[in-house]
Amino acid sequence: MPENASGVPPGTLVMLVLRVLQGGPLHGYAIAQRIHALSSDVLQVEEGSLYPALQRILVKGWAKAEWDVSETNRRVRSYRLTPAGRRQLEAEVGDYERVNAAIRAVLRTA
Repeated sequence: MPENASGVPPGTLVMLVLRVLQGGPLHGYAIAQRIHALSSDVLQVEEGSLYPALQRILVKGWAKAEWDVSETNRRVRSYRLTPAGRRQLEAEVGDYERVNAAIRAVLRTA
């Protein structure tokens, strides 16, 4: 399912995942739940979008993963933000804010 089919604007999933991981290590399902809760139930991240995004984040070195045990005693992969991930988050938020301001300007004046 594409990012925008669940309310997540295209190109923002990685930024949202990095931002949620800034609060501490989480496993995949917890990441999706946190985004859903923080967005007041507006954004729904599907597995088909989340796990490929997490894999890209790992490959780029923006997070590290390790095996852990969940609250329900299941083996899960927990993701933790790296210093490079913190820098990437800062860059992505800056880009997002710049583009969002430009879109708002067009909507106001067009």
